[in-house]
This record gives sequence, structure tokens and C-alpha cells, in this order.
Amino acid sequence: MPDVTRIVQPRFRFRLYLLTALVLLGSGTLLSQLYKFQIEQRDYHRRRVPGTREVTVREPGVRGEITDRNGIVLAKNIRNYELVFNLAEIERAWNQERKEEFDEAKIAHRRGDGPKPDPREKLRISEIVDLTIIPRLLEHGIECRYSRSALETHHITHGGLIPFTFPIDLDFDKFSRLAEYNVEMPGVYVTVRPRREYPYGSVAGHVLGYLKQWEKGDIPEGDEERYNHYLGEDEGIMGIEASMDKDLKGPPGKRTLLKDEKGHILGLVDYIRPGEGARVELTIDARAQYLVENVLRRAGRAAAVVMNPRNGEIIAMASVPNYDPNHFIPSISQADYANYRANLAAPFTNRAISSFTPGSTFKLPTAITGCLHGYHNHRHNCTGSISYGRRGDVRIRCWLRTGHGTLSMPPAIQRSCNPYFMDLATTLGTKAMVDGFELLGFGHRTGVKLPAESPGIVPGSMWWKTDYREGLSMTPSLVAQLAIGQGDSAATPLQMCGAVSCIANGGQYYQPRIVRRVIHPDPKIGLVLDEIPILKRNMLREGLSSEHLDQIRHGMWMAANVPGGTAKRAGMREVAVAAKTGTAQTVDHGKKSHNAWTVAFAPFEEPRYAVVVVVQSGKSGGAVAGPLVNMILRGLFAQDAGLKLPLDKMGLFAGHFDPIQRIDALEGDLIPLAIDEEGETGEEASGAEVSRPAVRVRPRAIPLPSITPEADSDPAPPRSSSEERRRPAPRRRR
Repeated sequence: MPDVTRIVQPRFRFRLYLLTALVLLGSGTLLSQLYKFQIEQRDYHRRRVPGTREVTVREPGVRGEITDRNGIVLAKNIRNYELVFNLAEIERAWNQERKEEFDEAKIAHRRGDGPKPDPREKLRISEIVDLTIIPRLLEHGIECRYSRSALETHHITHGGLIPFTFPIDLDFDKFSRLAEYNVEMPGVYVTVRPRREYPYGSVAGHVLGYLKQWEKGDIPEGDEERYNHYLGEDEGIMGIEASMDKDLKGPPGKRTLLKDEKGHILGLVDYIRPGEGARVELTIDARAQYLVENVLRRAGRAAAVVMNPRNGEIIAMASVPNYDPNHFIPSISQADYANYRANLAAPFTNRAISSFTPGSTFKLPTAITGCLHGYHNHRHNCTGSISYGRRGDVRIRCWLRTGHGTLSMPPAIQRSCNPYFMDLATTLGTKAMVDGFELLGFGHRTGVKLPAESPGIVPGSMWWKTDYREGLSMTPSLVAQLAIGQGDSAATPLQMCGAVSCIANGGQYYQPRIVRRVIHPDPKIGLVLDEIPILKRNMLREGLSSEHLDQIRHGMWMAANVPGGTAKRAGMREVAVAAKTGTAQTVDHGKKSHNAWTVAFAPFEEPRYAVVVVVQSGKSGGAVAGPLVNMILRGLFAQDAGLKLPLDKMGLFAGHFDPIQRIDALEGDLIPLAIDEEGETGEEASGAEVSRPAVRVRPRAIPLPSITPEADSDPAPPRSSSEERRRPAPRRRR
């Protein structure tokens, strides 16, 4: 007979083990769910519990001001009244209304007083807004054109974390009225936020840059848990707004509200006011900037830089055509952005820090390099051309076909003799030329606090040999072309102004600076940044003597003051000016063209200003850029003499592609600076004239700004009589 105990015992053990495993599994599942509900989803479930709850709202910090060197505000903040929707709250309130209506209809159906309700009916968020919010806004005189697709996309992407800003500008009366009645509309809020404003329009637009609305999906890790609603700061993506973005941004604020279960605001629990960012003080003189920008409007596409040669401070930096930073606040319209992009003259390009073929202005660094290596007494007999190659088949002409005869360095600068400087460069050799140019900052970014600065090109440099012209060697003819600023040579107006400043002040190369100070609004913190002059190179310690430098300075003085000088039209009767012109052969949009340059400093004995002007499609540096330099210097010295230069709001200048043969300087003691207020000047660039981007001015990839979605053309659809019967009217809270 089998032993029953031996048979039953294993079965009992198996059942016991199975029961134990089930208990452990169930306990583990229960504990994991408890952790999920009580720890991970604690805030979510607390919000769903009927009763009052606290809602935290992050408010963006206030952006700091940007001023000129004299305290004139170039970028400020104004009070902006906004209407914002919390789409999740609007949807929740609608669903609550629908649930109550459904329950009432279900009870009525059971009594036999109505049809059976359909629980599957669901509306899109835009339909809910059109039915519940838009009619109430119309009662308050609020225009209700908006992009329903943008609202739908926002709701799907962000839910209730990020409020939807309704595209309407509120005045104070409407703001006050809505602030009183918005408690009747769950999910609808009115807020006061600072909005950027540039009071002088397009003045210094390329320097200041512009803002892009905060990217709604860019929320730092952890902030989704800290805030129920999140509003981020605008971001600078061009100019000073971009380079000094971290300093300009203020610390965020936090608003804590008490709401009931239906989303109605019961009161304010706590409020931490947003802080203000630092104030950025530029080296720019706003009135001098206005002067320079007005002068440049006499050309089509041009740039100018004015610098203090004694410390490297940029007094004015202008580029035309231009843009108005106000057009990007709060976001640029599709029409305005399309107009900017359609202008082939590249209005977003800051030509002052973009590369151009420099032409004869490169004879100045060639002269300095010659002096560094003991060739200050170099002489050459100019016969009208100079030949290179084994057979002399590469012939480069002088602009004066008959030749200049035997010249030393000062008259060679005065008359801008090509063979003189080509002969000097080939005597020096590639290495000496490249080293001398790089000592003066060419081929490298200056380090000015502006984005998208071009480094320029020095043929024969390491970058040129390894990246730009891989495998190509410098020949004597290429070295000769470097001396006269042709071939692959490229420099920015800012680089040229730094080199001219070095010549003007006696051999001290200061780093160009456009930010002067950064001041925190908290007096306890105070000065965050106080930029002092940065001496990057003392050319006297590199082997240049003051006597040799005086020869170069004298040659520039002769160019502006002695008959036969190429820069006579840049000179002034009252103040001694030293200058050098350049006319560079280049290709502009597929056509042969020229860049017209004039560089100058004044007064000759005690220089206060270094000025550089470049004009695209200018036929002659002396005839086109020279008079512009003359007008700029006359205005600057008039201001030094006590005249208060005007400063007003400036409009757009579209530029043009017309070749410019000559520009006549305005006569009289003062320059008439008045322009049409916010007027359009110049002609729009014609698409028929051009086919591809200009050589040397390489428009970089512009960061895409915030573009305003186009509003739906049709107004909010009225509700039909059947909808009136089916949809409950928004309930007013007593």
C-alpha cells in the first residue's frame, strides 16, 4: 500500500510555494503601484482631487537695457499687456460642462423627456475656444482673428504647461476690463510682460541685432516638475542681443495662484517678481552712428567703421542696406520676413565685419611689413607695369599706364603705385608678408563682441594653404597680388580700421571693442564688466621704428593734401587728414565690378578718429568712398566743436546694385542730416540684375527668427440654432 504522507507532502509544498510566490508578486505589484501613484504621480493626482489647489507659474526675467556710451537708450523694455490661454484648463472646464450636461440629459432620457445623449461627441480645442471664449472676448471688443492651426499644434505639443499667447495687442482699458472679468473664463488670463523696443528704429540695427521668441519646447530639466505653467525668455540671435544674451537676461519670477476645482482663480498665494538683467553700455556714440548711417545712404551697399585710435573703442559701425529690429518683436510677420529675404542686397549682413577684396588699402600693411624688415628706404622705378613668370608672361599693370618713375615709400603711398608695392612684396617674400599681415590682425577675427565676424583671407597663410587653396603654393605673382589687395585677399572694414588706428597712434594695435561696460541693476553687485583698452600688439617692439612709421603716415597725409594724391576728396580744409584709397577689382553677382575703399585718420598730429568706408559697385575709391569719409569727419569734428548732432528714428534703406561713378560731398559747414522720418530710401534690389550671392560678402546662415503665424481669414464661425440648442452657454460665476 503506498505511503499517503509521501504523496500529499510534495503537493502541499508545491501549493505553499505557489501561494508564497503569488503573495510576493502581488505585494511587489501593489508596492510598485503605490510608489507610482504616491511618489511619481503625486502632483498629478493631487490636482485631480476636488477642492482648492496651488498653481505655480514661471514668469520670464526682464531683459536689460542697451545704451550708447552717453547713456542714450538704444534698446529698452515697455509694458506689454498680453492675453494668454491655458488650453488644458479651457478643455477641462469644457469637459466638466459637457459632463454635467450629459448627466442631466441622461436623467431626462430615463424620465422620457429627451433623446439618449451621445457620449462619444468630442470637439477640437479650437472649436471649444470658438464656442466658449471667442464670444466673450467679442463682448469686450477684442478682435478675434488668430491661427487655429497654430493653436491646435500648441495644444498637442505643450498642453497646459506652456500658455498660448493670443495674437492681440491690448491697450490698458481692455486689459483692465479683462482683468476684472477673466475669472468668468477658466483658462483665460491677462498678464503684463515687458516687450523689447528699439526707440530709434533701424539706427545701429546690425550692432544691436534682434530677438527670437523663446522656443516653447526648450524647458530646462526639472522645471516641468517645479511649474504648472512655464514662460521662457526671448533669446538674442544677432548682434549684441546675441553676444551679451546671458548678461541681458534677468532672473525669472514665480507666481503662485490658488484655484478651485473648476479652474477659477481664488487668489494670489505668493509672488516673486522677475528680476532685471544687466545694462550693457556700448562704446557707440548714438549721434555719430546716426551721422554715419545717413552718410552711407548716399551709396547703395556699403559699410563704415569709426574708431578711437587711442584705445580701440568703436564709435560708430554702420552697414547698408539695413533692417529694423522692431520688426522681430514679438515675432516678425511672414510678409516682412519675405520682403527681407527677397532683397538680394542681403540686408541682414553686417558688412562692417564681412570680408571684401581690399584693393590698394593693403599697400599700408605691405609698407609696414617692409619697414619691419628694413626696407623703409626701398625705391622702385615704375614704368607702368611689372612682369612675373619665367618668361615674363605674367604682366600686372599700374593704374597709371605711363608709369610714376622712381619712387620712395611716401610718394608711392600718395600716388598708390602698384609696381612699387608689388616689387617690395616680392623682395620680402611670402613668409615675411604673411607674418607682417598677421601681426596687424589680418586673417584672424578681431574678437569684437559681435557674432558672425569674418576672419578675412591672407594668401600664403597656413589656413590658405591647408583649407582654402589646398596644395597651392605661393608664386611671386600671387605675393604681388597680396601687396595690392587682389587675388584671394580679403579683409573686413573693422580689420582695416584696426590697422589704420595702429598707424595713427604710433604703432599700438588695440583690440577693437564695442562693449564698454556691463552694469548689474543690484547696487551690491554693480559693475559686472568694465572693459579696459587691450593692447594686442606694440609694433615698436616688433621691430618697427617711429621714424619708419612716420614715413607711412606722411605718405597718407600726402595722399589727402598734396596734388596728385588719390585721397584728395577725403581731405578737409580745417583739419589735417591722412588717408589711403583702394579700388579693388572683383565680381559682384556674376558681373565684373569694383569695391571702393577709403581709410583715413584725423587730425594728423593728434588723431582722434580712424574711419574706414567701403562701397560695393563703387568705380573709384577716391571718387566714391573718399567724399563719404569727408562728410563723416566733418560731422564728427562739428560735434567736437559743440554742435549737437541730430538723433531721430530712422527707417529702412533697401540698397541697390547700380554702379556708382562718383559721390559729391555736401557743401557747407554742417551736413544736413534730416531724412524722411521712417522713410524708405533707395531702390529695391532688382532680381533681374543678379543671379547668385556676391563675392566676398558671404551672407552667413541667418538664424531663423520667430515668424508670426498668419491668422485665419475667416472670423470665428457663428453658432447655428442647432448648436445653440446642443451647446451649453458659458456659465457666469456670480
